[in-house]
Amino acid sequence: MVHENGNISVHSENIFPIIKKWLYSDKDIFVRELVSNGCDAISKLKRLCSIGEADIPEDTKYYVKVVFNKQNKTLKFIDNGIGMTAQEVKKYINQVAFSGAEEFLAKYKDKTDEGSQIIGHFGLGFYSAFMVADRVEIDTLSYQKEAEAVKWVCSGGTEYEMDTSERTERGTTITLYIAKDSEEFLDEFKLREILVKYCAFLPVEIYLENANPDRKDKQDEEKAAEEPKPINDTNPLWLKKPTDCEDKEYKEFYRKVFHDFNDPLFWIHLNVDYPFNLKGILYFPKLKHEFEGTEGKIKLYNNQVFVADNIKEVIPEFLMLLKGVLDCPDLPLNVSRSFLQNDGYVRKVSNHITKKVADKLRELYNTERENYNRYWDDIHPFIKYGCMRDDKFYEKVKDFIIYKTTNNEYITLKEYLERNESKHKNKVFYVSNEKQQAQYISLFKEQGLEAIILPSPIDSHFIQFLEMQEKDIKFNRIDSDLSESLKNTENKENEAADKETKESLEKIFKEALNNEKLKIQVENLKAAGISAMILLSEQSRRLQEMSMMMGHLDMKNMFPDEQTLVLNKNNHLIKMILKLKDKQDKKEDLKLICEQVYDLAMMSHKQLESEAMTKFIERSNLILTRLVETEDL
Repeated sequence: MVHENGNISVHSENIFPIIKKWLYSDKDIFVRELVSNGCDAISKLKRLCSIGEADIPEDTKYYVKVVFNKQNKTLKFIDNGIGMTAQEVKKYINQVAFSGAEEFLAKYKDKTDEGSQIIGHFGLGFYSAFMVADRVEIDTLSYQKEAEAVKWVCSGGTEYEMDTSERTERGTTITLYIAKDSEEFLDEFKLREILVKYCAFLPVEIYLENANPDRKDKQDEEKAAEEPKPINDTNPLWLKKPTDCEDKEYKEFYRKVFHDFNDPLFWIHLNVDYPFNLKGILYFPKLKHEFEGTEGKIKLYNNQVFVADNIKEVIPEFLMLLKGVLDCPDLPLNVSRSFLQNDGYVRKVSNHITKKVADKLRELYNTERENYNRYWDDIHPFIKYGCMRDDKFYEKVKDFIIYKTTNNEYITLKEYLERNESKHKNKVFYVSNEKQQAQYISLFKEQGLEAIILPSPIDSHFIQFLEMQEKDIKFNRIDSDLSESLKNTENKENEAADKETKESLEKIFKEALNNEKLKIQVENLKAAGISAMILLSEQSRRLQEMSMMMGHLDMKNMFPDEQTLVLNKNNHLIKMILKLKDKQDKKEDLKLICEQVYDLAMMSHKQLESEAMTKFIERSNLILTRLVETEDL
C-alpha cells in the first residue's frame, strides 16, 4: 500500500468543525457512537456469513472491547467485526457524513430482511471521538482474503495520514489519545457508568478492560484471573415474546433498569411489527405519595442503543409518570440521535402507545376487577391527567374510571348515578378530606347516602373537566349542599310557626355573632344530634381555589365566602336557644352558646384560624367553668 496524505472531504452540506464541537448535546456520547460502530461491524459480518458471502467459523465469539490506559492516556475501542479495506477507509472515514451503514443496507436489502439491526445511519458517529481526543488512530483489517491492514491517523483537523498497518487480526481498533480537558473519561467508574447508560442492551457483548491494572494484593490477582463478564445484556426482555416472559422476569428487569425495589403494579409489553416496528415495556409504578417525583422515566432505544430519557414527541405527556423502555428502530432521529425530527410517523407511534395503555386498563377492569380496584389509588393520577390532556384517551377509558365511595367500595360514575338517582338525580356528592368532613360523611351514612372520595389535587380539575364532557352531571362537595334525603319532612309545623322559628333563630345568631350579613338556613334535619352545619356553595369554593392557584392574595375580596350556617331546629340545643331568647339574665349565656355552636360547625367545615381557635378554647373553658359552678359540689 502506498503511503498517503490528504484532506478529509465533507460529504453533503455538513461542516467538520460543528461535528467536533457542537453536534452532540452530551460529551460522553462518543462512547455510545464508537461502541455502536463496533457492533455494526459485527452485525455486517454476521449478515454476510448468513448469505454465504463471508466464511467465518460458526463458533466465533464476537465482542467489542473498551480498553483504557491511564498511563498512556489512551482509550481504545476494539471489535472483531467486518473490518475495512483502504478503499473503504477512504470512502467511510475520509468523507464526513457518508454512511457506510446506509450503503451496506442498500447493497444487501434484497438478500436479507434483518437490515434494521444496523445501528449507524449518518456517517458522523466516528467523528464524535474528536470531542475528547487530540489524536485518533484507526487500525483495521478487512474480512476479505488478501486484504491489507490499514492505519489511519488524524489530529483533529481536516488533514489525515494513511499507511499500512501491522495488524494481523480481522476487525478494527480505534485509539483515542485523550485531551487534557477530557481525562475524566479514563476513569474506570466513569466509563462503566457511561457504558451501562448507553450500551446496556446492545446485541454484542461489550467488555471494559484496564490496560495497565495496578494489582496490589492476592485478592486483586484472583479477581483478574476470573472470566471477564460483559457489561451488557445482549437479549433484553423487551425483545422476547410476551408469552415467553414470566412475572418474575418483568419485576427483575424493572428493578435492574430503574433501581426501584418496589414491585410495579402492572406492565404493558409492546410488541408491534406492523405498521411500524416497536417493542418495549411500560410499567405502572407504585407511588409512595401522589405525583411523587412528578415524572417517571421512559428510556428510548434505537436498535438497542440508548437514545434519551422521556422523549415527549413519542411518549404522550400524561404517560411521563410511567417507567419503561421503548425500542423503535424506525424513529426518525436527527444526526445526534438525541432528538426526534418532526414526523407523522412519530405521532402514529405515540397514538399507538396511548391505545395500548387504554386497552390494558380495559382488560384489567373487565378480567381482574379486584386487582384493578386495588391499583386505583396509585394509577388514578395517570388516568385523570390523561383524560384532561387527550380527548381520545378519555373516550377510550371513561367507562372504566372508578371512584372510591364513603362505603369503601369502588364504582363507576354510571353506577353511582344509578344507585342514587332517586335521592339526588344527576348530582354527585363528593368528599375531599375524610377527616375534616367526617361529620358530613356520618350524616350521609346515617341516612343511607353515599359520596365519592376525591382527595387529590388533580380531582378539582378533573371534576370540572367531567362537567364539561357530561353536561347533565353536577358535582357538589358534601358540605356545599343539603340532599333532600337529609331533611325530615314528617310532622311539619304550620307555615306561620315555621316562619317565626326561622326568623327568631336568624335574629338570635346574627346578634350573638355580630354579623348581619351571615346567611342562615333553618332546617329540620333527620340527624337530631347535629346542632349546626356550615355550607359553602360549590361555585364560591371553586372560584376561591382557582384564585389561590393563580396567586391572588386578595381572594376574599375578589370572591367573598358564600357560607351558610344551617341550624337544625330538630336539635335539643337549638330548641334550648329558642327558650333562652326572652330571658334577660341569660343574654350572655345565649351569646356564648351561639358562638360555640358556630365554631363547632365551622370546625367540621375547615380548620379555624389561629385567633378564632384561641377564642374557641377560652370560651370552652368558660362554659365548662360555669357548668361546674351551677352544680351543687
